[in-house]
Parts: sequence; structure tokens; C-alpha cells
Amino acid sequence: MQRYLVGGAVRDQLLGLPGADRDWVVVGATPERMVEAGYLPVGRDFPVFLHPETREEHALARTERKSGRGYHGFVFHAEPSVSLEDDLVRRDLTINAIARDDDGNLVDPHGGRADLDARLLRHVSDAFVEDPVRLLRVARYYARFGSLGFEVADETMALLRAMVDNGEVDHLVPERVWAETERALMHDEPQLFFYLLREVGALERLFPELDALFGVIQPLRHHPEIDSGVHTLLVLAQVAAAGGDLAARYAALCHDYGKALTPVRMLPGHHGHEERGVAPAEQASQRLGVPRALRDAGRLTARWHTHVHRLAELRPATVLKLLEGIDAFRRPERLDTLLAVCDADVRGRLGFEQRAYPQTNLARAVFAAAAAVTARPLAQAGLKGPEIGQALARERTRAIASVLAEYRT
Repeated sequence: MQRYLVGGAVRDQLLGLPGADRDWVVVGATPERMVEAGYLPVGRDFPVFLHPETREEHALARTERKSGRGYHGFVFHAEPSVSLEDDLVRRDLTINAIARDDDGNLVDPHGGRADLDARLLRHVSDAFVEDPVRLLRVARYYARFGSLGFEVADETMALLRAMVDNGEVDHLVPERVWAETERALMHDEPQLFFYLLREVGALERLFPELDALFGVIQPLRHHPEIDSGVHTLLVLAQVAAAGGDLAARYAALCHDYGKALTPVRMLPGHHGHEERGVAPAEQASQRLGVPRALRDAGRLTARWHTHVHRLAELRPATVLKLLEGIDAFRRPERLDTLLAVCDADVRGRLGFEQRAYPQTNLARAVFAAAAAVTARPLAQAGLKGPEIGQALARERTRAIASVLAEYRT
């Protein structure tokens, strides 16, 4: 019975990156021996155990055989005769198929160390195509390691395209798509995830609302990049560069979905794309099973982002409508998300990357003024029922008007 550190922990050590979760493969053991040694069984589909002290995952070396379509279409075989090399050959990429024993010696039968040095994402074997989740993982690794100069090997790109062409990608369940997307969005260059999916033909299958933006033109004066899809991913890149949270990154992805629905006769203008974008943003979120808070962020950003751009020109009552529309008085974090995307929306254009966005400070000022007006004094003054709501709106509108007037002078 011998254990080996495998996967991301070894890869990241060799790259000099902060340590990933430490996963281990155990060769020459049975489930009974693991339990006798004090390990806690936790695996459902195959034998995985938690170390009695470190709580790190230890999986028995195993092989797998394709038995059906999709992520769950595999039969696993784990017994003491399965070697470390048998286990490593079933892994996705060569850089994830490196093991290290307890003495620090590397076991690297597929050239993973050389591919790390060459900054190459390359599959281990042709069995790669049997698991559609691997397509998403390669795209995610590209987003994570793209800043280090990693590229996808040509032969691996060919396999990714084959997975789309043969329909294997269509068997991805929404939960797996979202799980990989969520992780990709939080990498330094999340836009690379979507660019790679588009290059191999998977974006149309998995993110049709985003894919539909490519090829949709915008006014050159405001959008030197012209293409709506390119603009969307530039906005996502700007949010990521600013350290935006998951809600802002997801909302950036959704903010211009309505431009794909602009009537051709209106192009290159997109008047009304805000309202048109609400339905596809909600549709995409429901299909992927996106958490409710993120769904709201995507839908509300699509609906209200241009109001923020025009904030200094709006009537005070319209500004109040904006704040109430995103429920900012009860959920102020929604305003933070909206402003993060709006700032990135302006700078996510070729040549506009350093442009200032004073609307952020103005929006915070009008919100602070409006939020300072509360219902309690109105109730104490004897107002009741609908009168309180009407007076609250009236006083908040006046507070907003005062801030706007000062700003305009």
C-alpha cells in the first residue's frame, strides 16, 4: 500500500503557485484496509477516503470504462492490482497526470513536466473525448493559466471540436456547466473561457445568448471594437481586472444580451436593448441553474445599466425609479454590482480602457441622500398607509434633486 500526491497540487507546486487542495492516489489497497487504517469513506461513485488526521482525500487507484453518454456514463474499477500508471492514463491533461511519492520523486509517464515548461495544455489519451466535462475544464484551465502563456495543443483542440461535432457536449448537465463556469469566472482572465468555447463551437450549444452577440454590430463612434460579443468579453475582462466579485462578473456577461434581439433595421443602434435583455438574461440563468442572487444581478444589470450611464441627465423621479427598480434600499449590494459593471462597460471598449467614470460617485451620492430619508419620521408625523409611501417617494425625490443640482453646477 503506497500513496502518491497527484493532480493540481503537484502541477501548482511545479509552477510555483500557491498550493491547490492536496489529493492522493493509493496503490495496492482495498477499501477494507483503508478503513482498518482509520480512513473515513466518503466516495459515492468510487472508493474515496479522508485521512484520519489531515482530512485530505485519498482515492484508490482506478481505471474507467465508457458505458454511456455524458459525465456519469462510466464504470470504474478499483482493486490492489491497478497501478499508478493505470490511474494516471485516465486523467484529462498531461499537466494533471504527474504524481509525487512521499520521498519527493516525480512519476510523469505522459510528459506533463515538459508540457508545463512549454506552457501547453495537452490531453493524455484519446479517451479524453469520452467525458464532456473535460471540454469545460480545458477552457477553464486556459482562463486560469492564460496569463502565464499557456496555449491549447493543436491535437487537443481537434478533440474538443470532435466532442462538439459528435454531440458529446450536448450531454453536459446544467449543474456541471455552471460549476465549471462559476470557477472560470473567478480566474484572472475569465473571458478566455468563453473565447475557447466559441473557437471549438461549444459556445453556441452551452451559452447561446452570449454566442448570439458575436457578429452584431454597434456604432463605431462609441464602440471601436464594433462587435457586441467582443465588447461583452472586454467588459468581463475589465470587471475581473478590477477584482469584481462573482455577481459582477456574471452580470457583465448578461448586460448586453438584448443587443442580439435588436431589429436589423435599427442597427448599428440598439435603442431598447435594456428591456429586450431581461428575458434572455433570465432564460440563460434558469437553464444553467444559476443561484438566485446572481440571476437577479444579471437581469437587473441588463435592464438598468444605461440609466446609470445617463444618470446626470435623468429627472430625479427617474433616478428614484432606478434605485427602487434594483431594490437598492433593501439590497444595497445590488447597486455595487450594477456600478461595477457600468464602470467596466465604459472601459470595455478598444481605446477606452483608461476612461474615467464619474457616474459611480454620483450614483453613490444620490443613493446616500435618498437612503437618508426614512419612513419613521413620516409615521411619527401622523401619516398612515399609502400616505407614508407617497411622502417617502416625494422626499427622496427632493433629496436626489438636490444632489443632481449641485453636480450639474
